[in-house]
Amino acid sequence: MAIVNVTPDSFSDGGNFEAVDTAVARALACVEEGAAIIDIGGESTKPNAEPISATEEQGRVLPVIEALRGKTDALISIDTYRADTARLAISAGAHIVNDVFGLQREPEIAALAAQTGAGLCIMHTGRERPKLPDVIDDQVLFLSRSLDIAAAAGVNRQNIVLDPGFGFAKDTDENLELMARFTALLRFELPLLVGTSRKRFVGAVTGRDMADRDVGTAASSAILRLQGAAIFRVHNVAINRDALAVADAILRTRAKIGGRTP
Repeated sequence: MAIVNVTPDSFSDGGNFEAVDTAVARALACVEEGAAIIDIGGESTKPNAEPISATEEQGRVLPVIEALRGKTDALISIDTYRADTARLAISAGAHIVNDVFGLQREPEIAALAAQTGAGLCIMHTGRERPKLPDVIDDQVLFLSRSLDIAAAAGVNRQNIVLDPGFGFAKDTDENLELMARFTALLRFELPLLVGTSRKRFVGAVTGRDMADRDVGTAASSAILRLQGAAIFRVHNVAINRDALAVADAILRTRAKIGGRTP
């Protein structure tokens, strides 16, 4: 899943792809590098970002989705927590709704996904609520609530992906513990999407500035792939594809040799 932020203020690529033609060109370049999904976002979700109106968000993302619709077979994802934006994006050609508030800010997104058959990415966040002290307990609490909302709305479970929300109201230690204990999330028996790309905790570990965190990101992608992650939301598609190719080779070898140990 390639990140294309049509924003002036996103933490990594803000201002780079504000124009429709630039955003479309970026998305198509990511597809050439191997992206299967393009995630289009119109509002920055970085900490302390200035909120924008739904109208402004829609004015940014809808022309890009409409332009992309006829140019690629890649799936298009709309990164929004607003049901109205999600509805218009699906009408414009989006296949997936990626909700960073996990249906818990605007539960109407669940009904929309049920009605349209759109894919649904449900992300965990620690923002705007008290968290449990244990990172996995908090994941289970939040994501279980979100899945209850989806089930009550009639969403087909096969259309759901879960995202543990790396970086969203989580400090470096919490992010690292979440990576170390990631297999605990396999209990949901749903595909797991991860978004560690260029996040602050990667910089804390590597000492790298934001623009130089792609290698650290790729390392985290490989580690998480070995623990069961299925979809990777990234800025640099090519380097992560290479890292994941190595991880997948290890997984194939594990399957081939079974339970043998050195």
